[in-house]
Amino acid sequence: MAEAILERREQKHENPMRSIKIEKVVVNICPGKPGDTLEKAKQVLTILTDMKPAERRAKKTIKEFGIRKREAIAAIVTLRGRKAEEFLSRAFNAIGRKIKSSSFQDGVFSFGVKEHIQFPGVKYDPKIGVFGMDVCVKLCRPGFRVMYRRRRRNKVGSSHRITKEETISFVREKFGVEVV
Repeated sequence: MAEAILERREQKHENPMRSIKIEKVVVNICPGKPGDTLEKAKQVLTILTDMKPAERRAKKTIKEFGIRKREAIAAIVTLRGRKAEEFLSRAFNAIGRKIKSSSFQDGVFSFGVKEHIQFPGVKYDPKIGVFGMDVCVKLCRPGFRVMYRRRRRNKVGSSHRITKEETISFVREKFGVEVV
């Protein structure tokens, strides 16, 4: 009797605080050189995301790679909300809807796209060339804001955090991705 009541409650009222959503998707292209190649990488990000990319600068000088400190070497875009979901579905199509299980952590997963021309609807342009990119996704639940807010910052309990298994099941259900 008690089991039937609990089962009905779960079906009727799932706890909205346990729902998982995409907090942000970060797309990064790092050609490693300033100038023309970085501008082309920015152009690729603009084509794929319809947003203006930000530049990222080198933290230290590396003579072997010809990089100087504070030199712009990468372009990055952060997507949230509906744009993030649309971009993710296209990115999963580009990689064949398969991700390694080692790419997942607690509430976070990352994968790479070898060539931007793998995206559906994007054609090769000899003026731009071909760029690969990293896609990093962070998931959250309602209530995670208490970790980041300025006033009365607090910890999120261990039972409310997103585990690796929950992250994998979210991606499987939401996007139909096969985890290998």
